[in-house]
Amino acid sequence: MKYIVLFLFILCVIYVHYRGRVRYPFWRQLSDHSTFTAPINVFMYLFSRVATTPYLKPEQFPELITLRDNWQAIREEGRKLMEIQQIKASDKFNDAGFNSFFKTGWKRFYLKWYEDSHPSAMALCPHTTALLRELPSVKAAMFAELPDGSRLPRHRDPYAGSLRYHLGLMTPNDDRCFIEVDGERYSWRDGEGVMFDETYLHYAENQSGQNRLILFCDIERPMRYRWAQTVNHWLGRHLMSAATAPNEEGDRTGGVNRLFKYIYSIRKVGKRLKGWNKTGYYIIKWILFGGLAALIFFSL
Repeated sequence: MKYIVLFLFILCVIYVHYRGRVRYPFWRQLSDHSTFTAPINVFMYLFSRVATTPYLKPEQFPELITLRDNWQAIREEGRKLMEIQQIKASDKFNDAGFNSFFKTGWKRFYLKWYEDSHPSAMALCPHTTALLRELPSVKAAMFAELPDGSRLPRHRDPYAGSLRYHLGLMTPNDDRCFIEVDGERYSWRDGEGVMFDETYLHYAENQSGQNRLILFCDIERPMRYRWAQTVNHWLGRHLMSAATAPNEEGDRTGGVNRLFKYIYSIRKVGKRLKGWNKTGYYIIKWILFGGLAALIFFSL
């Protein structure tokens, strides 16, 4: 039985690796989080009610009209947050999902994260949070700032149970400020939305000379069958909600992010080792990965 499980797991990893035109090198893919979440994500692709292409038409999600129709009011709350410098990077190692992005200039202010609301968002952005409460398919939302000269490194998100929606609020309206998903570029425009599958490799950068502010949302992936939608909803609620990160004191911090400061301490040791002896770092890394994989396999 465990050999069947191993075979299916390998098939899922191979599918995830080859589904896009843009791919990681083999060893980079092997240690990426998408390798470990591959069986869950293949389930999502298999039973998805919408196309599994890099970009999708926002018109397929009519509930998002509410956000597009109110984009100027949403922009005004985002602008006020920028003025008081509340759209910012975390300085306490309590946002594991986006920690690497802060180093390259990206900033955020959470409005909603799966089943958790942020008291700070309800106080500072009452209109936007009220709109979001009317949209249960929007599982997560934030204001996201990409200042001039900053970028997001190429990556893929770990969970295919959602799709990513960006609504342009204060953008350069310039092709030098863009996101590229599986090799295809999109440049943000004020008041316009774009929907894409964030489990394809993507990156973003802004070399326009101006700041960029968007409303960033995760939309629950529509599934073909009610039971598959229930599975997706349950996974989002119980797995993704553990990654809740605060804007300020008083906001909830999920279990993953409560542990992250300790995990990051281990990562810092690894980075020092990599800087001192790169070969030794990779030997230790793959021994640990191999040992963990063997432990899981033989315990089945």
